[in-house]
Amino acid sequence: MRTQPIIVAADGTEPSKGAVRWAAREAFRRGLPLRVTNVFDWQWGAARYDISNQYFDQERKRAEGLTANCVHEARVAALDVDVEGDQLVGQTVPRLLAESEFAELMVLGCRGRGGFAGLLLGSVSQRVATHAPCSVVVVRGRGGDLTDGPVAAGIDDSAAAERVLEVAFDEAAGRGTGLTVVRALVPVESRDSVREQVEAQLAPWRDKFPAVAVQVMISPDGAAAELVALSRGAQVVVVGSRGHGVVAGTALGSVGLQLLHHADCPVYIVREPRRR
Repeated sequence: MRTQPIIVAADGTEPSKGAVRWAAREAFRRGLPLRVTNVFDWQWGAARYDISNQYFDQERKRAEGLTANCVHEARVAALDVDVEGDQLVGQTVPRLLAESEFAELMVLGCRGRGGFAGLLLGSVSQRVATHAPCSVVVVRGRGGDLTDGPVAAGIDDSAAAERVLEVAFDEAAGRGTGLTVVRALVPVESRDSVREQVEAQLAPWRDKFPAVAVQVMISPDGAAAELVALSRGAQVVVVGSRGHGVVAGTALGSVGLQLLHHADCPVYIVREPRRR
């Protein structure tokens, strides 16, 4: 079976450069290929006026140059990473979602070209993070060059929490750091019983990753607020794509959405890998 790459969306902005650096280090750590993808949105409705393809060729060359610069950025961030560049034509979100069907992980910056100053999260990043079939990382806050601090993870008692813990422990082990696990406490629950549940969830992962020091936080204030606070000192925050209490048919839970808008470090949205 062909190895699925990590795909990073690149448009030359500073947020996307941070995403490229983060993706390059992650690809190198995992031993996966990296594909740097730029989508340029050619207005086909105006193509009939571009008889000689002059403007299309200019846009294509601009995209090729931008992609080449981002590939260089990736190689500087992780010297021996297996990386290639790719230019796609079309609307950004549909093309990235189509590419994500074949990705191990999709990495995006928090904002791209055309974003309004002051917005916490660009529309492209939010739509791809919400609808991609693979796991997604949005590199935001302090950016993609974080090399200290723990990994933070939010879990509940759903089956999806196991996949979150798998990713979180792997991220912590690969970075040589600790892991802080957050579980929200609802009013009808006992703190002691919830802690026992969390410890039971953690037991097999502690055995598999004995070098990872784990701290457990039971939060009566909700997981989102606690994880946003932890993100100010964390390297990455890991959460599931959905948890308890989400409306049927939604693609991303409220904790994930709040982190995508307010976290101060990269946010890792975990989805179950598809059989391809």
